[in-house]
Amino acid sequence: MKLKDKVCIVTGAAGGIGFGIAKRYVQEGARVAIADLKADAANAAASELTSMGPGMAIGIAMDVTSETEVNRGIADIAAKWGRVDVLVSNAGVQIVHKIEDFPFEDWKKMLAIHLDGAFLTTKACIPLMKKQGGGAIIYMGSVHSKEASPLKSAYVTAKHGLLGLARTVAKEGGTYGVRTNVICPGFVRTPLVEKQIPEQARTLGISEEEVVKKVMLGQTVDGEFTTIEDVAETALFFASFESNALTGQSVIVSHGWHIE
Repeated sequence: MKLKDKVCIVTGAAGGIGFGIAKRYVQEGARVAIADLKADAANAAASELTSMGPGMAIGIAMDVTSETEVNRGIADIAAKWGRVDVLVSNAGVQIVHKIEDFPFEDWKKMLAIHLDGAFLTTKACIPLMKKQGGGAIIYMGSVHSKEASPLKSAYVTAKHGLLGLARTVAKEGGTYGVRTNVICPGFVRTPLVEKQIPEQARTLGISEEEVVKKVMLGQTVDGEFTTIEDVAETALFFASFESNALTGQSVIVSHGWHIE
């Protein structure tokens, strides 16, 4: 098993991509903390994953925009399991508006969850990783870390920002064995994406079918959504790749939507 007894934290992991990554880690023998805004959902997800084995999971309530909650949650995980080997900063939301119609409060909310959350969890984990001799930090970016789309100014800005954070952490953490990577998925049919389909249809004045075929999947090589399993396998690869050879790099998982 690639992650036997490794201690992993995955934020936003009660469902969607985060749950898929946590599941893959548990399958590889990891001890996984399911950090989510809703304690009940986190605990339910953790119970489900623990029942699958061979690893185990616990749920922990965490608002990633709160420094107090982040610090307390990560300290509790370290106290329980003695270390933190992998951080996956996955928590995120999506809000779409034209720039001139984008409420400033929504803009700040988007950047806080995606960027402040990544920063605060990283800041809390790095001292532990340095002390123990290394660790992996994985940020959930997007093809929108590389591209831009109408209606997504805050999301695109946040996802671009994760690339800069990852590169900086790679430079600062390299001599301590702390490595960073960004996973950049295309459209994954999670509830987050399902919510966008009617929203974009209304805003763009097109059908929901056109949103899927033209806006979301029009630039892929096969017209297929990226799957949660695709992303989870990539997250396993980065978590278990123990040298600095790939630190600071991002990888696009998008069925050819964006190629570089």
